[in-house]
Amino acid sequence: MRAETLALEQVGMTRAEAKVYLVLVELGPSQAVGIVVKAGLHRRTVYDAIERLIEKGLVSYIKQNNIKHYEAVNPQQLKQILQERQNNLSEVLPQLTRLYDFSKEKQETVFFRGKPALKSVFNDQILEGKEILIMGASTKAPEVLKYYFTHFDKERVNKKIPAKIIFDESARELDYVKNIPLAEKRFLPKEFSSPAATNVYGDKVAIVLWAEDPVAILIKQKEIADSYRKMFKIMWDRAKK
Repeated sequence: MRAETLALEQVGMTRAEAKVYLVLVELGPSQAVGIVVKAGLHRRTVYDAIERLIEKGLVSYIKQNNIKHYEAVNPQQLKQILQERQNNLSEVLPQLTRLYDFSKEKQETVFFRGKPALKSVFNDQILEGKEILIMGASTKAPEVLKYYFTHFDKERVNKKIPAKIIFDESARELDYVKNIPLAEKRFLPKEFSSPAATNVYGDKVAIVLWAEDPVAILIKQKEIADSYRKMFKIMWDRAKK
């Protein structure tokens, strides 16, 4: 009855409840002692499972000579119970979704590690569709995510997402930097060079450490994004064209 047990667990029964219910389906009206023997469970476990099944409307009982005889409801009623649960869920789902969206809207911090995961950060910038400000842009980025930024820039251009990028002076003559499309670029002295870059877009800030095993922290909070945007403006005004 392994498959049946798993199926019942998937509709909300515990393992013990599923075993007890199946025993009752097989045996018909039974005393607790017979259920304990057939189910192979501890007596207390069986009694607890029976009580929960009664509460769920899946088991009933009658008393004969002051002894309870338990009986499973018709398995066809499981469909009705599942439908009722589905209806109940459908009723509260819009409210749950609103609460979830409100919570996500307030603040969200996500940590990413590894090259495939890092692509999610940049894909999110495309999905956001708003101007991207980059402080401390690293020339290591195309090496770490080989071939990816050709696709990224193509998508950015297609969606007309502009970028403002601050490099350090060592990147000024690189062909890769010169050929970044739909982007304004400025340069700070080499001492501002760092392996970490900060991308600001929409209400989000992505801090990326460009290493062989890259990591990123994505923060979604308007106040933080606005603060970084002000910081970017200060650096942008100081940087050279």
